[in-house]
Amino acid sequence: MKFLIAASLAFSLFLAGCATPGSPTADAPSGPSLVPSGPLQPITPAASQPGSRSVALMAPPADMWDRVRRGFNMPNLDSDLVRTQEQWYASRPDYIQRMTERSSKYIFHIVEELERRNMPTELALLPYIESAFNPQAVSSARAAGMWQFMPATGTDYDLKQNLFRDDRRDVIASTRAALDYLQRLYGMFGDWQLALAAYNWGEGNVGRAIQRNQRAGLPTGYTDINMPAETRNYVPKLQAVKNIVANPERYGAELPYIANHPYFQTVALKRDIDVTLAAKMADVRIEDFRALNPAAHKPILLASTTNEILLPWDNAAVFERNFQAYTEGQYASWTAWSVPSTMTVAEAAQRSGMSEADLRSLNNIPPRMLIKSGSTLIVPRTARVQQDVAAVVAETGTLSFQPEIVTRRTTVKAGRSDSVASIARRYKLSPASVADWNSVSANHVFQRGYSVVVYLPVRAGATARVGSGTRATSQRAPAVKSASTAKSSASKTEVSKSQRGGTPSKKKR
Repeated sequence: MKFLIAASLAFSLFLAGCATPGSPTADAPSGPSLVPSGPLQPITPAASQPGSRSVALMAPPADMWDRVRRGFNMPNLDSDLVRTQEQWYASRPDYIQRMTERSSKYIFHIVEELERRNMPTELALLPYIESAFNPQAVSSARAAGMWQFMPATGTDYDLKQNLFRDDRRDVIASTRAALDYLQRLYGMFGDWQLALAAYNWGEGNVGRAIQRNQRAGLPTGYTDINMPAETRNYVPKLQAVKNIVANPERYGAELPYIANHPYFQTVALKRDIDVTLAAKMADVRIEDFRALNPAAHKPILLASTTNEILLPWDNAAVFERNFQAYTEGQYASWTAWSVPSTMTVAEAAQRSGMSEADLRSLNNIPPRMLIKSGSTLIVPRTARVQQDVAAVVAETGTLSFQPEIVTRRTTVKAGRSDSVASIARRYKLSPASVADWNSVSANHVFQRGYSVVVYLPVRAGATARVGSGTRATSQRAPAVKSASTAKSSASKTEVSKSQRGGTPSKKKR
């Protein structure tokens, strides 16, 4: 009998030893690239026998939507404002379709970054609210990119904004900056809804609203503080999108399939190259290339400031092969030119070999402006130019203007002992110009009462005094734009085209 009991016990121990955790199924992908790096809710078997070992399976998500849902970790907001926003989105299926299809290029990268930082994946939906996932979006308040950074806030978070690129639009750089900013705001307020309100309204405004409630002995949550209507609707919008993503069938929405796989990869940029040529080498449409590289807002990519580009996963190798095999001359047909002296747009166009209209369009030059000395222009690159644009020019180049002064032919009466030099000095003109306009030598002395021809700025009026008791008389003649006059008497007011402007506040809008 003891023998039978011992044998039975040994057999039971043998079976228990064989009860190891199940192996992955044949259709379950393996490898770390498809397994989210952030926290997941383990999937447990539907029915476990009493006494058996519970096996937690970390199955990879079926698609990106499933992966996003698994990382939801923010408290839900339930209010009439949320239901209003749900109805707004649900009644616009075409809008949802366009937004979600556009996001397919970027959402894998954003979710990867959120999981790496252990942040709620609801934040991957924030660009739907900010920009409809359009990295080229620019608001009326000059916020730019899918995360809608204001110029000053972008500068605070190391987003380059110069003549050649705006990293507020860059997919990787702006995502890094946005998550840095959101983490900082959460650290300040300890509440994701307040952090989101601060992202929209500015942390200073949210902080002051909280302090007002504290002084009044009132609650200080997101739904308790006073805020503008836009911010009041901001979190409800995100909650509405979250609800639709969590249960699209309930709202009659259809989310396009987005593979749980990187859409793009980075490729090192070794030479200056035309945007059109880079897209051709990668065998992608120019629209798709720009969608992945929206920070470059000129027709040329400068290797010194754009050290890598993004390409669809399968096109990166194609670009590398074609780049190495390219034998048709320079990669870039454009370069940067530093303007040696203040000049008119017509003069700059003539010197760069472009039409005035093309130069204005390419460099966004407003009308009635002179290009200031030291400005940087994009111009055609000739065969003689062998070097790519230097880093100092690419990083710090600016385009500045001063008003182009319109002058009118005017005569002034010469006083006693008035000369070319004294007339030029009185009206801040070039002596050579005064001599040329009157067909005299530069040291000529005018007879008293002589009508001296000068070209004066129209805005100066026609009542400037010359000597004692004499006035300038404006003649009815066509307006003349004199470069030399404009240079010497123009206002010192400067209109800068530098992209680094913006308010000192961190307020986004």
